[in-house]
Amino acid sequence: MTHDLSQTTALLSHTPAALNGLLRDLPESWTMKNEGEGSWRVFDVVGHLVQIERSDWMPRIKTVLEHGDAKTFEKVDRSAHAKETAGKTMPQLLDEFARLRARNLDELAALKLRPSDFEKTGSHPALGTVTLSELVSTWATHDMTHLHQITRTLAYQYREAVGPWGAYLGVLKCSGHGG
Repeated sequence: MTHDLSQTTALLSHTPAALNGLLRDLPESWTMKNEGEGSWRVFDVVGHLVQIERSDWMPRIKTVLEHGDAKTFEKVDRSAHAKETAGKTMPQLLDEFARLRARNLDELAALKLRPSDFEKTGSHPALGTVTLSELVSTWATHDMTHLHQITRTLAYQYREAVGPWGAYLGVLKCSGHGG
């Protein structure tokens, strides 16, 4: 599938509701657990989504449109979510993510991007030259990566409790795809 902005924004607009439906009011025994040393808790993943929603997607889109590849994107601080989550509850993070996502999608729509805009390039600090199409597609795929991570982390908590059914549960066999 090639990038289509209306399809991408449809997917992006559903992520807050998906997270909310899955995580709101879950006991901390689910949201404050991880998959072992060095992995993120569900709470951390949502904090990361909040942080990256604020500091990554729209700023990078604007950088491509305003500077092309003459200005390199700011690096992502993969531990900045700790600041986002400090003193907050899961419902607060979910509400903040929903608010930021709605604002970003409104800003994206206001740009009135044309097909030729998606061919414009930017400079990623590790990947080099990327297109606006790749950036916007990555935004949606990033959501799916973290939804997968969240469901995998939740399932991990029952890895032993499922007994022999674990052999049939693919989510328990997935080794993950990064934090």
